[in-house]
Amino acid sequence: MVNVHHPAPGARSADEDPVLPLVRRRRLVGVDAARGLALVGMMSIHILPAWNPETYGPTLQWELFAGRAAALFALLAGVGLAFSSGGRTPHRGRTMTADRVGLLVRAVLITGLGLLINQVMPADPPAYDILVYYGMFFLLAIPFLHLPARTLFGLAAAAAVVGPVLMQALRGVLPALEVYNPTFADVLAEPGTVLAQVLFTGTYPAVPYLAYLLAGMAIGRLNLRAVRVQGRLLVAGLALAVGAWLVYWVLVLRSGGYDQLMSSTPWLSEDLIDEIIVWGPDPVLPDTSWWWLLIPGPHTNTPVAILQDLGSGAAVLGLLLLVARRAGAWLLPLSAMGSMTLTLYSAHLLALAAMLHYEVPLLWFLIHVAVAALFAVAWQRAFGRGPLERLLARAAGAARGLALGAGPRAAAGR
Repeated sequence: MVNVHHPAPGARSADEDPVLPLVRRRRLVGVDAARGLALVGMMSIHILPAWNPETYGPTLQWELFAGRAAALFALLAGVGLAFSSGGRTPHRGRTMTADRVGLLVRAVLITGLGLLINQVMPADPPAYDILVYYGMFFLLAIPFLHLPARTLFGLAAAAAVVGPVLMQALRGVLPALEVYNPTFADVLAEPGTVLAQVLFTGTYPAVPYLAYLLAGMAIGRLNLRAVRVQGRLLVAGLALAVGAWLVYWVLVLRSGGYDQLMSSTPWLSEDLIDEIIVWGPDPVLPDTSWWWLLIPGPHTNTPVAILQDLGSGAAVLGLLLLVARRAGAWLLPLSAMGSMTLTLYSAHLLALAAMLHYEVPLLWFLIHVAVAALFAVAWQRAFGRGPLERLLARAAGAARGLALGAGPRAAAGR
């Protein structure tokens, strides 16, 4: 959600050193378009109905975006972190230290912004704000910022398994989630509860979500301008998504896993278990059996769900990178929105807080998307970076400059 510019091949990015003057850089349209699609997906989940009133089955937008849009956001956040820390060749020494300091500043500011927005959200919120979790994503990413692609892919695979296992194992000793969108008051009153929520028990828990972030960082270390890499992302992503679903199909639906779920949670009927798989837990999965870690479903945060969403996210990114090679202009509404998702997502949440969308959800969804697209295209052409992105970049750049010994004035001159 926090975007960086993508340097052209052979050009040095001004993001690498705040003392350097700005250079002209080409953005990867496919990456921005993928961010824009994730934003549209989040808007659809927040506004449009989740079920069909005639069949009571999930709607198409729910099947496409529930859980996956947030996962795609986290994946692309990792891609952006890789871009801003050296791309294919990670920074070293003081420059990497400066990158970490800048990322720390971004994490703090995004967390603060999320807490402020949560102040105006109703107690029964129309959306679960990801920004506070986003700040924790960035904090957890700091130790891994220097690593190459192969190591990051390995760590992402480990996080996809270890994160859900830790989440399940610690659930009995962690404080239960009390509010969906924590505020500054909640942080001051119940810091342990909010920390547990952001790390393990919330809607977008940072520990299992670290798999998306690390995988995105690994992808960002690749040559994403090469058609071969783009094609491999598409094919490998599809294979991973299908493979994860087959694990669920074989072990749960065909080899007795479903019976284990029913026997371990006798208070849940078959229909209620199916509801968890389709709609997600409320708020967390039962911890009565390890078999729960083999189900998919939005926000279940199991290894199967994470790998499935990782695969679909990589496939979407690969596809949009390929499309952008020939038809990048057609992606302008998405790519413009994707270049300033922090600004647009924050505005979207504030608009939702007015609670105006329940009577005519389709109309309000179209209004949100149309206003976001029109604003993004106009602002990008006039000013470049989005307003919140610009402020965040200045603060992080100033911190990087201090870490490099450049002085705040030179750093802020970015």
